[in-house]
Amino acid sequence: MSCLQTLQDYGLRSLGFGERLLPRSDFTLCDQFTLIGSGMLWNIYFGTLAVLGGFVLANAIALAKNSPRAALRKPAEWFIFLFRGSPLFIQFFFAYFLFLQLKQVSPVFNAFSSAWLGALIVLFLNTAAYSAEIFYGALRSIPKGDIEAADAYGLTGWSRFRRIMWPTMMRLAWPSYTNEAIFLFHATTLVFFSGFPTWRQQGDALYYARYFADKTFNPFIPYPILAFYFILLTLVIIAIFGVVNKRLNRHLPQTQRRKLKLKMNLIR
Repeated sequence: MSCLQTLQDYGLRSLGFGERLLPRSDFTLCDQFTLIGSGMLWNIYFGTLAVLGGFVLANAIALAKNSPRAALRKPAEWFIFLFRGSPLFIQFFFAYFLFLQLKQVSPVFNAFSSAWLGALIVLFLNTAAYSAEIFYGALRSIPKGDIEAADAYGLTGWSRFRRIMWPTMMRLAWPSYTNEAIFLFHATTLVFFSGFPTWRQQGDALYYARYFADKTFNPFIPYPILAFYFILLTLVIIAIFGVVNKRLNRHLPQTQRRKLKLKMNLIR
């Protein structure tokens, strides 16, 4: 089978298009690159929607935690503590068990036991908690001079927050938030190992990498391919977030602008 034929048969297999049965023997590099790349579509799906939704929720939770009202502050603090204090894998496990129980109560919850929705909700809540703590720290780090200048111009309430506090909060938090987004995309590899079932053997990138490793008894080909795809994805995320970071710092002098840098850490 040619590589072009392999791309046609397995390029969108993770989405339910193309060949249903996986190759059983005589695996080529093209087979492995194609199927693992096909599974990456699920990782991108989970990561993108979780980051977008979690960003909105994280802003609300950060504001609630900063509120002087205990009725808003305490639930936000406990939410952050719960999702930051427990491992993501355990959150997947308990969420899947909860969704199975709800499924027995009403058919409305049938979709929640599927990975495409149930696991997405867990990732969404998890990244919202981590991001909220990042945004809260940035909110508390806003220079008092900025707020006093806003007061001097007569900006109060929502206008002050929208025009002064929120842009400054984003500018201070963005480098750390970029790291959180990268870690979230990496964490999507846990989805199909956490109880949420695959549908007709259609999993994510790690699912296919493990399949080839088990069949060939050689993990030194599929797992480096998987790492290669995630490195490319990480570079794309850094590029996109770098554009936003540049936009957030556009008002500062060139020497004071905070740039996102990719640092190769040997030990995390």
